[in-house]
Formats: sequence, structure tokens, C-alpha cells
Amino acid sequence: VIGMIDLTLLTDLDEEQRDNLFTAKSCADSLLNIINDILDFSKIEAGKMQIQKTPFNLNEIIDSCIKIHEIKCKEKKLKFECSISEEIPQNLVGAPNRIQQVLNNLLSNAVKFTESGSVSLDIKVIEKKQDMIIVEFVVIDTGIGIKSEDLGKLFKSFTQVDGSHTRRFGGTGLGLVISKQLVE
Repeated sequence: VIGMIDLTLLTDLDEEQRDNLFTAKSCADSLLNIINDILDFSKIEAGKMQIQKTPFNLNEIIDSCIKIHEIKCKEKKLKFECSISEEIPQNLVGAPNRIQQVLNNLLSNAVKFTESGSVSLDIKVIEKKQDMIIVEFVVIDTGIGIKSEDLGKLFKSFTQVDGSHTRRFGGTGLGLVISKQLVE
């Protein structure tokens, strides 16, 4: 479906047709994200999630994440900042797709729940050993915040802190659960 929409978008269309296809593509992408989250969640719950370590360039991962979320920040007139410690080597070995998935989940939530102000990503070295580095990724936003009594709901499956937010902001309540389990 998504492929056919993309192909059709390459043809001559009037403005209303193009707008309708962009809406259909957005809905299809949202549905695909939900399906992927459910599949990832199921794999994790079944103990079948495999994390493969491969060489990657951290800056490429970060650039990709920034491009995605910078657009949404501009649409909402949010300031977006990113700082990366120069201590971090360019080439690392790890799970780049999973790092990107976690960062995208965190940044997506930050942008989604921030109406004004800013979103920032700070990446720094926590510890360096011979052939190992521990990197900390911190996402900060000026969004709606979370009451301390609701913090326990953050990492529960299919749950959002406030049901009214589900209607207003959307989402399945799986992003943070998957992110937490991937990090662990």
C-alpha cells in the first residue's frame, strides 16, 4: 500500500489528490509503526529479540534521527538542539538500528508532548575502558511533564499516563516499554 502510494505520488496529480495521498501515506505509516511496535514487543516478551552487534557510525545515526524530528519541531515552532561529546569515537560496534529505534521513540514523545519551548538531545561519555565505551543519551523537553504519582505508569504495556492524552496525542503506549526493554 505504501509503495503504491509513493508511486502514485510520482505521477501528475492535482493538489487535492496529492493532499489525499499524503494523508493516506501518513495513516499507512502510522499503522506500519504500530504493527512494528507490536511485533517488537511480542519478540521481546517471547525472549526472541536478537540484538546483533555491527560496526556503525554514531554521527550517521544521530543525523538520521535529527532530520526526522527537526521537521516536526519546525512545524510546531519548537527549538531543537543536539550536542554530542567529542570524546565519542565516530566508529563503534553495537546495535545501530536499536539505538536509532530508542532515540526515535524518546524524541518522538518529546516532540509529541511539547507544545512550546524546546527539545534537546545530549550525548556524552559516561565511561571509557580499553575497548568499550558507555554512552549516555539524554532527551530533555519543555513539554507537559508527568506527575510523580504517574511515573509508575510510564513503562507499562499499552498504557499512557493519562487516557485523555491518548485521544489528544495518539500512540499505543508501547514505545517506552520497548525502549526500556531494548536498553536493558
